[in-house]
Amino acid sequence: MVNFRSVLEVTRCNIQMKGEVAAILSEALEAADPRDAVARNIVDNKTFLRIGEKDYSLPPGGNIVTIALGKAAPAMLQGATARLPEQITRGVCVSKQRIQQGQPIAGIHYLIGDHPVPGEGSLAAGRAIRDALSSLTSDDLVLLLLSGGGSALATLPVEGVTLTDMQQLTTALLRSGASISEMNAVRKHLDQIKGGGLIKMAKPARVAALVLSDVVGSPLDVIASGPAYPDPTTFETALEVLRKAEKFGALPLSITHYIEGGVKGLYPETVKPDDLLVENTSHTIVGSNLASCCAAVKKARELEFYADLVTDKLIGEARHAGRYLAQLARVRADTPRPYALIFGGETTVTVTGSGMGGRNQEVALAAVNGLAGLKRTVIITLATDGEDGPTDAAGAAVDGTTLARAEELGLDPKTFLANNDAYTFFKKTGDLLFVGPTGTNVNDISFVFGF
Repeated sequence: MVNFRSVLEVTRCNIQMKGEVAAILSEALEAADPRDAVARNIVDNKTFLRIGEKDYSLPPGGNIVTIALGKAAPAMLQGATARLPEQITRGVCVSKQRIQQGQPIAGIHYLIGDHPVPGEGSLAAGRAIRDALSSLTSDDLVLLLLSGGGSALATLPVEGVTLTDMQQLTTALLRSGASISEMNAVRKHLDQIKGGGLIKMAKPARVAALVLSDVVGSPLDVIASGPAYPDPTTFETALEVLRKAEKFGALPLSITHYIEGGVKGLYPETVKPDDLLVENTSHTIVGSNLASCCAAVKKARELEFYADLVTDKLIGEARHAGRYLAQLARVRADTPRPYALIFGGETTVTVTGSGMGGRNQEVALAAVNGLAGLKRTVIITLATDGEDGPTDAAGAAVDGTTLARAEELGLDPKTFLANNDAYTFFKKTGDLLFVGPTGTNVNDISFVFGF
């Protein structure tokens, strides 16, 4: 995991008690360690397998086909292999970085997908998943290991929709500030894997999914676009999202025609809760944003901080969230110190400028003015996967001196915020947090520390 003490040493913010703060941040990530999370949820009792809370028999001749998909896929696969070293011999592992894979597992096809916009690697991954699930029997078991990023990392567009079309769509959705639920409602209706599509590919085999959640509230139909979970959204839902997104970029005609055709009943809907295929699947959440936030609170209290989980549903526009954090820091100015306030969730950014950044950096930038002059207080924003938006930073740190230091450099936070250019601002002030890929992904966590 990450050496947060070294990360914090680089920032120019006045972060007191760095060792303790680093320990709190580390505990949040360790609670979402993919390898341990999966290993805890697989038990081989020789006569049957327990995956999550469900028991599975594996008849003679039956096989386990493993599909690991998402930013944490390699580590999750390692956790499964630790419990089933002889049984896991076939499957596909799709991730964003090859460096996280550790020792390759024989019989597993490793692929690198593209994120946040699907690319040729994503298309190759989608085809590999389809091929791995072909010709299965009812004696076979598909072990599905899901984590954040899976929606983009593997794609298999419906007939008539190209990869280029999906890329154009994804870019427009990202620029529109669409929530992950809205984006996935569209993608599930355009992709053969998503919205329960993987169940169709795997039938008549059984599917057992272990899930590391990157979505607020952990809705199983949204995480990685629910490849093995029934989809409550409809073509009508997808069309509503498209109407909002088309204001932020032209949408391919193939996509609008397909979605409109689906509304008219010309194309089949995604798998629904009453489909008999659903009875052959199970899902278990093995790690989440809430679990990581609670672990951070527990660690902070052990270190004698006054600590509280304020919410695990910090959503909405990133700039609004940043102002809220700064305002709350001022309200809590008289709170006994040291204190740690924890906020989990995932904000969105409606892009209107041409700058560079991510939602965590924009949260931090929006807090700069509100935090100005406040002593012994620091706000830290963190993308748990280590990569905030299209940047190599995980977030940023802000304290009461950030505005003054920025003004000395001739920087106006409001100007950078208007241009969605938080990365450039914090690179100049020296307050970006570089942690590198963490190998996990459970949304974002923001921290308000008082010393």
